[in-house]
Amino acid sequence: MVRRTFGNTWWGKAWVEALELRAKLDPNRLPRGRTYARKGTVSGLKVTSGEITARVRGSRSVPYRVTIRMRGFTGEQWESLLVTVGARLGHAAALLDGELPAELAVRARAAGADLLPGPGDLGPKCSCPDPANPCKHVAAVYYLVADEVDADPFVLFLLRGRTREKVLAELRARRAPARPRGKPSRRVVDPGLAPHEAFARRRAPVPRRRPVPDEPGPPAVLAVDPPAATGWSAGVLAALAADAASRAWELLADPSRAAAELSIEEDLARRVVARPAGLGALATASGVPPKDLQRWAYAWREAGRGGVAALVESWQPALAPLEEAKAELAESGLPGQVKAWRNRLTQGELQLRLGRDGRWYRFVRDQATWRLDGPAADRPADVSYPVNPLGSEDL
Repeated sequence: MVRRTFGNTWWGKAWVEALELRAKLDPNRLPRGRTYARKGTVSGLKVTSGEITARVRGSRSVPYRVTIRMRGFTGEQWESLLVTVGARLGHAAALLDGELPAELAVRARAAGADLLPGPGDLGPKCSCPDPANPCKHVAAVYYLVADEVDADPFVLFLLRGRTREKVLAELRARRAPARPRGKPSRRVVDPGLAPHEAFARRRAPVPRRRPVPDEPGPPAVLAVDPPAATGWSAGVLAALAADAASRAWELLADPSRAAAELSIEEDLARRVVARPAGLGALATASGVPPKDLQRWAYAWREAGRGGVAALVESWQPALAPLEEAKAELAESGLPGQVKAWRNRLTQGELQLRLGRDGRWYRFVRDQATWRLDGPAADRPADVSYPVNPLGSEDL
C-alpha cells in the first residue's frame, strides 16, 4: 500500500519543509500529525485571509476545533513582494497558470517577504486539552494545507493577508501607464440599460464576416523568456504561435477542414510536412524516433488523416470486404499466398490495409517495417499494382 505523501509540487514540498525545518515546531509532534492526516481525521479545512480553520477527530466523539493564524505581511513587505513579482512578466503568468516560480520564492525571501512560514509565523489554537505546540491535531492540519498550496500557490499570498484578486489588481495597477500631473481622471460611468429598454430595442443585423486575409499574421514577440523551470523559450513559443495562426488561417479559408481535432500522430506528421528541417528538434521535443516521424509525415502527405490512421492502428472489420479483397488479389497474378490479419492483407512484399473510412491503403515493406506507398483507393485492385523497389523518399 502506497503511503500518503504531502506536497506534490515543489512549492507544496517547500511548505512541508518549512514546517519541519524552519518554523521550529516540535519535531516529536509532527510525525503523529502526519499519521492523523493520513487517517482522514481532518474535515472542513478552510483557508481564509491569514487564517486556517478545520475540525479534527480525536479520542472523543466531538471533533476538536483547530484555528491557525499566520503572521501577515506589513505594508513594506507587501511592497517588496509586489515589486519582486512585477520584476518579470513571467512571474505573474506562472502564478496565473497555477505555478510558483522557484526564482520568485527565493527573491521574495531575500527581499524580506518570505511566503513560507518561519519561526513565530504560525499561531495555532486547538480545543483539545494537550498544551503542546503543536498538538497532533494542529500538526495534521499543517500537513493537509500542503494540498491547498499544491492546488493554488496564491494560498500562500492569502495566508499572508491578501487575496488572489487583490494581488492581481495591484499588479495590474502597477503596469498601467501613469497619468500626467495636473490632469484629473475623468471616470465615465455607464448608466446601463433597463430590462424593458433592452427588450424594446430593434435587433441589429449580424455584421458581415470580414474577408479572410491573404496569409496568417506573424505572432507577437515576447519581451522576455518564460520562467526557466518550464523548459520553454520565447523562440519555441513563437514557433507554436505561428503554427497555430497558420492552422487558424487554413480553417478560415476552408471551414470543411475543421471536422475533428487532430491526433498526436497527425499533428506531428503535419508539422514535419510543413517544415521538414525541424524534424530533428521535433523528434527530440516529442520523444518520437525520427524514423517514425518520417513515416507518419510521408503517410500524411500521401493520404492525409486516413493514411496516418492506417499506419498507426489496426482494427477488426467485417469479414465480407476482406474476403472480396482476397479474391481480387488472387486474380491479380501477384506471387505469394494472401495472408489476412485484422484489417490487413499481406502478399509477399505488398500489404493492403482497410481503413475505417472504407478505403484501401497500399503498404510496401521497407526493411523491417511497412511504409505507406501512395494515396488510398476504393477498390483493392486499384492499389495492388506490382511492387517497385523503394528508394529513400524526401519529405
